[in-house]
Amino acid sequence: MILHDIYISYRYSCCSSVETKSFEAMATPSRARPNLRGLTIFITGASRGIGRAIALKAASDGANIVIAAKTDKPHPKLPGTIYTVAKEVEDAGGKALPCIVDVRDEAQIQLAVQKAVEKFGGIDILINNASAIALQPTLKTDMKRYDLMHNINARGTFLVSKACLPYLQKSKHAHILTMSPPLDLSPLWFSKNLAYTMAKYGMSMCVLGMADEFKQDGVAVNGLWPKYVIATAALRMLRSDESFQFARHDGIMADAAYEILRQNPRDYSGGLLIDEDVLRASGVTDFTKYACVPENADKLIGCMFNDPKTYESVKSKL
Repeated sequence: MILHDIYISYRYSCCSSVETKSFEAMATPSRARPNLRGLTIFITGASRGIGRAIALKAASDGANIVIAAKTDKPHPKLPGTIYTVAKEVEDAGGKALPCIVDVRDEAQIQLAVQKAVEKFGGIDILINNASAIALQPTLKTDMKRYDLMHNINARGTFLVSKACLPYLQKSKHAHILTMSPPLDLSPLWFSKNLAYTMAKYGMSMCVLGMADEFKQDGVAVNGLWPKYVIATAALRMLRSDESFQFARHDGIMADAAYEILRQNPRDYSGGLLIDEDVLRASGVTDFTKYACVPENADKLIGCMFNDPKTYESVKSKL
């Protein structure tokens, strides 16, 4: 499948008015890579969830996967470690390098990047997936949680990207893909979860800034966000399992990421994309298979930062 017509919206608000500007991103079919075989992909937060799903999707092509995450021992509430995912990657047909990485720790990041370059000869793709979440209003957000979200989300994205960029600049197929939302400055998204929104928007600003800064080097930088809620392990810790009968599984994000990462980096950069839009542009018409409960495929809960009309229903169901 090849990406073609994708429309990306950046919304800017002043007081109560919102101005929407749309930009068409076009991929060139003749220059898209057939698969990810032989490429080295550095994925943060890859011990579970969306990071793991992207790792396994790329591994099925024969890619080299650097599994950069904190979990080296089983977590009491969350499944997966860097070592269990490494085995899954190799079983799927890829090569794996598990690395203990806390994206707040510059020394750990630099060491993991060095190990990746020594083992695989370079880095072609970076997936900024590591993220922290706390859906709380201002007065209920303690500063420890505030600092955690900003240090992992915004600072971590900047820091890992900075460490990988010298090697991405040498690659012939360089991509940075960050799990971050479209930028909508409507007060709605700030008033409910101010600290979290600031931290996630920091990741999106890294996308826009680095896409332009490294355009001449042939490094594509894009963001990817789900249209509907994804039933990740992290969200399951916060909400009841029942709420996820109206969610999608992480396979849709992996499939959308795959389509983006195959594009020629000089043709396709600077987008804050939505998973379903990417796949529709790639020819997908049936999304039932991505629903956790196929019977509820037409009753899904909209994800934050997309359609403001869905937000209250999200809060009530999750």
